[in-house]
Amino acid sequence: MNIILIGFRCAGKTTVGQRLARRLRADFVDCDEYIETKTHLTIREIFDLCGESYFRMLEGDAIKEVCKLDGRVIATGGGAALRYKNIHNLKSNGIVFFLDVGPDEAAKRIVQDPKSKSRRPALTSKDLRSEVQEQVGFRRKYYLNAADFTVRTDQRNAEEVVLEIVGRLKERGVSDPGDDRDASLT
Repeated sequence: MNIILIGFRCAGKTTVGQRLARRLRADFVDCDEYIETKTHLTIREIFDLCGESYFRMLEGDAIKEVCKLDGRVIATGGGAALRYKNIHNLKSNGIVFFLDVGPDEAAKRIVQDPKSKSRRPALTSKDLRSEVQEQVGFRRKYYLNAADFTVRTDQRNAEEVVLEIVGRLKERGVSDPGDDRDASLT
């Protein structure tokens, strides 16, 4: 099975996903980067040139493709959980973790993230704080509905989040090859 990370922009999906994949000795797939590689365009360029509907179609196709693979850690785009077919594809071969970040922390991280401005589109015509507040509030119910587990990321570093995910996976019987202290899991 795959480990799927969903959540709002800058919730930590890519950073946590890369570290989790290393810990689990698994391959990591970032759906946004997968789309950018296939199209040779940034997400922002796709939005600007073709619109959000076209991007959502590409995103759905990418999710369908990567979910056919096994044993991956997959970070989705922030809007992936808004479409039922995406969630269906993600859950068909994966355990879904919602990385839950509050709007104030998300806005702070977006400002600090150099990729956000150059590669990510604005979602509304509002100022950043208002946009994030609105979008986190709107999307949260979709994330919660899709998730098998919810992990808060506010005021936590990536390693703390990885350890919580690994603990939840152990509860589900998934081994942790990164835990050399427990020979039964390697």
